Amino acid sequence: MNSEKGHLIGNVVEGSIAEEMNIEPGDRLLKINDQDIGDIFDFQYLVQDEHLDVLILKSNGEEWLLDIDKEFDEDLGIEFDNGLMDNYRSCSNKCIFCFIDQMPKGMRDTLYFKDDDSRLSFLQGNYVTLTNMSDKDIDRILKYHLSPINVSFQTTNPELRCKMLGNRFAGEALKKVDRLCAPGTGIELNGQIVLCKGVNDGKELERSIRDLAGYIPNLQSVSVVPVGLSKYRDGLYPLEPFNKEDAEQVIDLIESWQKKVYAEHGFHFIHASDEWYFLAGRDFPKAETYDGYIQLENGVGMMRLLIDEYNEALEVIKSEHAQHLLSVKRNISIATGRLVYPCIKAMADKAMELCEGLKVNVYEIVNEFFGERITVSGLLTGQDIIKQLKEKELGSMLYLPENLLRSGEDYFLDDLRVSDVEKELSVDIGISKCDGHELAALLFDIPVEETY
Repeated sequence: MNSEKGHLIGNVVEGSIAEEMNIEPGDRLLKINDQDIGDIFDFQYLVQDEHLDVLILKSNGEEWLLDIDKEFDEDLGIEFDNGLMDNYRSCSNKCIFCFIDQMPKGMRDTLYFKDDDSRLSFLQGNYVTLTNMSDKDIDRILKYHLSPINVSFQTTNPELRCKMLGNRFAGEALKKVDRLCAPGTGIELNGQIVLCKGVNDGKELERSIRDLAGYIPNLQSVSVVPVGLSKYRDGLYPLEPFNKEDAEQVIDLIESWQKKVYAEHGFHFIHASDEWYFLAGRDFPKAETYDGYIQLENGVGMMRLLIDEYNEALEVIKSEHAQHLLSVKRNISIATGRLVYPCIKAMADKAMELCEGLKVNVYEIVNEFFGERITVSGLLTGQDIIKQLKEKELGSMLYLPENLLRSGEDYFLDDLRVSDVEKELSVDIGISKCDGHELAALLFDIPVEETY
């Protein structure tokens, strides 16, 4: 718990139970049902009850004991100043593939913080290595039935895992999965393997997939993503980038296991991230292969979903907005990373074929800041966008994908704001979600709800 008494309330949701009870930002939560609250795990568990005695310390120093009756699992509408209601746990590993170790000096402090907190896994979907989890943490996950928990496995070879994570306890930590996946726990997990060439690929990857399949049904999915290598690797473990042949071998192995698992369990379980298909030059799998896009945040199936949504939207626009297409007169631009550039360019070409009055300039931004091996859009910086678009034809609007920006903020990784880029390029900037319907709506200047 914080050094001050209780947990500071940062916001109260409008129309919520908390607002009805006159709980306000600046108040502090002291106890629920006479029990102390250590962190968000305790809070989430205690507030499920239908009857609550909530002890609040008001900002004027008064203590209020509130008698609250509600539906089971109904939210109180309290948001805390600290989302975990406790200090964040930093990572104690020294992973050979850690991207934070590959960043240049001089960036904002928050970018260098390495979290390895199981509570962030539950709340935000972050992946944890298990090395920072105590037996008490496992006990609470089981007691409170907190799931899903997202786990960075990397390998199921204990000795190799110690080497990859730079932690002599990393292999032993895998035993915590046995407890989480024991019969009857009901805890759901998702997994991730960051693949490093010549380290945990090939036979080691096959071993990991085989071992992890033994945790089905608790373990619902595992994604395999290639290690990201920036140009700032002096003094770090020597890692090489994957090539086309490597990507083909990874895909072949994963797809062979998908067939085995699907025949036995009815879902595909192990997934290759989109980067492998780009690198191999292969078409993306069909939508049903992604098991409801359970690993979308890891870049698994993102392009298949985007393409399918976009094509669906175009069909609606062709049938429902034919007159509008005749009146469109637009010259706009899209900037994106090297990885997805071919797909976005193909989408823009489709739009221009459909509408003679539409011109879309699609620009591929090379990541000079982190190095050309970094090809994903989410790690592009404002300065690279400015430098590479300075003399380009941008038209009336430049669209950028929202994953370039910090969640809920308007600045890039290098701290340049959207307004800074607008000023330097003398163009208005629009931010697009990674959504095919929204992309189509932006191109044709149609409300997104009219593309369904």
